[in-house]
Amino acid sequence: MEKKYIERLFDKILAFSLKSKGAVVVEGPKWCGKSTTCKRFANEIVDLMPLKTREEYILEAKISPDYFLKSRKKPLLIDEWQHIYFIWDQIKVEVDESSSFGQYILTGSVTDKDIDDKDYDRSHTGNGRIIRKKMRTMSLYESGESNGTVSLTKLKNNDFQITRSNIKLEDYAFLICRGGWPLSINDDKEVALAQAKDYYEVLVSDDLFSLKSIKLNKDEAKARKVLRSYARNISIAATTQTLIDDCVNDSSSFDKETFYKYLTALEYLHVIEELPAWNPNIRSKTAIRTKDTRHFVDPSIAVAALGLSPEALFKNMDTFGLLFESLVVRDIRTYCDVINAKVYKYRDSKKREADLVIVFEDGSWALIEVKLGGKDDVDQAANKLKAIAEDIDIVKTGNCAFLMVVTKDSLAYRRDDGVYVVPLGCLKD
Repeated sequence: MEKKYIERLFDKILAFSLKSKGAVVVEGPKWCGKSTTCKRFANEIVDLMPLKTREEYILEAKISPDYFLKSRKKPLLIDEWQHIYFIWDQIKVEVDESSSFGQYILTGSVTDKDIDDKDYDRSHTGNGRIIRKKMRTMSLYESGESNGTVSLTKLKNNDFQITRSNIKLEDYAFLICRGGWPLSINDDKEVALAQAKDYYEVLVSDDLFSLKSIKLNKDEAKARKVLRSYARNISIAATTQTLIDDCVNDSSSFDKETFYKYLTALEYLHVIEELPAWNPNIRSKTAIRTKDTRHFVDPSIAVAALGLSPEALFKNMDTFGLLFESLVVRDIRTYCDVINAKVYKYRDSKKREADLVIVFEDGSWALIEVKLGGKDDVDQAANKLKAIAEDIDIVKTGNCAFLMVVTKDSLAYRRDDGVYVVPLGCLKD
C-alpha cells in the first residue's frame, strides 16, 4: 500500500522558488523524498531512474534538446537530471528566452560536480534564473514527533510561551537511530530502523564507487572504515589526519589522497554536510577557530556505520550526546532553510563553544548549546553562551536575537537571565 504523503517544510521552499525562478535544481541525499515532493509540483515528469526509459530519453535529448524541452508540459520535472546533464545549456536558453517562472524542476542525488566531461561548464549557473535548493531528511517537526510549540521565528521576535514536549530520552535514542528517512516514518520500529541500515549498505557497496569523476577502486572494507571513522568523530572539529589515524593503526597504509577521494565522494552524494565555523567581530583579542565540524546529513548514518542500536546508545552516553547534537543540527538546518537563515558553529581559542549559531537575514544572530545532561549542564551552557555573547561586537556583527540551550527534557522555559531552555521536541521554523 502506498504511503500517504507527509507534508514537508521543503514544500514551501519549492513553491516559492517556482514562483520566482525559471528553474529549480533540487539536490539532496538519496531516499530523502526529492522525487515524491517534486512530482507534486510537476505537470509532466521525465524519470531517468529506470534504465530502459533513461536510454530513450538520452537519445531523444541528444537528437533535439530544443524539442525535448518544448514539447512537454510545464513545470517539467527531470528526475535524476545528471544523466542528461548536457541539457543544462538548453534549459538555460529556454528560461532566458521565455522569461517565465516555474518551467523546470531538476532533481539529483549527486552533485553535478561529479559530471566527468571536460566540456561541461560548471560556472554556467543560469544568471539568476536558475536556483539550487537542498532538500534534507525529515525533521522531528515534519515527522510529527516535535509539537512545534516553540518557533525560531517567534523566538527571534521575543514571542515565547512556556510549553512542554512529550518526547522522552529513550524516544530520542530511537529517533537518532531511525533518522528522518520518509520510508521510516509511521512504520513498525524494526522496519523503521532498517531504512538507515539499508541506506548505509547501498552506500558502501555501490554508491561510493559509482561516481564517474572520482573513480574509487571498489573496496567495501575500506569504505566501511572511512564511514566508521567519520561517525566516531561526529559533532567534532576533527582534522582529516585524525580521521585517517582513526581508520587504521598505521596511517601510511591509508594514504591521504585516497581518503580525500572518499570524503569528496561522500560530499558529492550529499552524505556528509559539515558545519562551517562562524567568524564574528569580537571585542577581545580572542582568536576564532575556523575548522568545520563533522556531520552526516542525518545522524542515523553514523549509527549504521557504528553498528549501534537505540539500546546501545545508553552504554556510551558521550556518543549519545554527540549524536543528539547532530540530530539538533539536522533539525535546525531544516528549519533555517525555510526562513532563509544560515547555520554555523562557534569556537575560540579560550575553548568556548556554541554548538550552533543561527544568522538571520537581517544580520541578527542566535547562539545555541545542545545538552543531553541535567540542570547543572544547562546552567554551565547558559553561562557560556552569555560570556560569548558579551564578547561579540554587535555594532560590527549585528544584534543578538536570543540565546538558547536545546535539551532532551520536557519543559520549555525562559530563565531569569533571559536564556531559553527548549526541548528539541518543541522546535519548528
